Amino acid sequence: MRFSQTIALITGAGSGIGKEVAIRLAGEGARVVLVGRTKSKLEAVANEINRTKRIPMAEIFPADVTDEEDVKELSDYINVHFGDLHILINNAGGAKNSKILDTTEEDWDDVQKTNLRSVFLVSKMLGNLMVTKAKEESGLQGRAIVNVASLSGHQAGQFLPHYSAAKAGVINFTRALALELAPYGIRVNSVSPGFIETPLTEQGLQNDKFVKAIERNTALKRIGKATEIANVIAFVASEEASYMTGSDVLVDGGWLIK
Repeated sequence: MRFSQTIALITGAGSGIGKEVAIRLAGEGARVVLVGRTKSKLEAVANEINRTKRIPMAEIFPADVTDEEDVKELSDYINVHFGDLHILINNAGGAKNSKILDTTEEDWDDVQKTNLRSVFLVSKMLGNLMVTKAKEESGLQGRAIVNVASLSGHQAGQFLPHYSAAKAGVINFTRALALELAPYGIRVNSVSPGFIETPLTEQGLQNDKFVKAIERNTALKRIGKATEIANVIAFVASEEASYMTGSDVLVDGGWLIK
């Protein structure tokens, strides 16, 4: 299995893409730490993973990854309880809808915190742990960070100015971090999903006109599934992508080529 004897941490792991990534990595041998704000959601995912295992492979750490103290406690917990971290998936995120001229300063800051500040804080503190452990090893071992960006980071979404700006920031932050961590053998890449069926998009996908517009403007004529994004994230995090760093993988069903 690709992730045997690895420790993986996934933020935003309580639902959607984060949940499916956690299930996929655990299914391939990783011990996974599920991070998110809602303890009950994390417990449900951990139970789903562990009920099929003789040895529990998932545990939870409720935290707000936009809060520096919470992230520091998370880093300390990983260091004390596991002593290492091999894979980090920055998946926490969220969006609001508004026109630029109607966007409040509070909403702008909230979306930046959720989608970009969180990636910075977690990458900084957990990245420091990964670098420390990499230095202690005689040879560079496979370690990877995968940041979940978005199609909106490539093409500004209608009524999503704050989200589009934040996700574009994630893509370029990923490149900067990849340069910084490459000497330690830590690869850093991003994955940009298109329109995916998740709890965050559930309300919008109840609108038939919206769904038909997505299908009309997507080359593959359909909405994506969270499991399809998890498949790509698992590949990028694995040693199969060992010569890949500083890249963004667009998984949009062909939206941008239409």
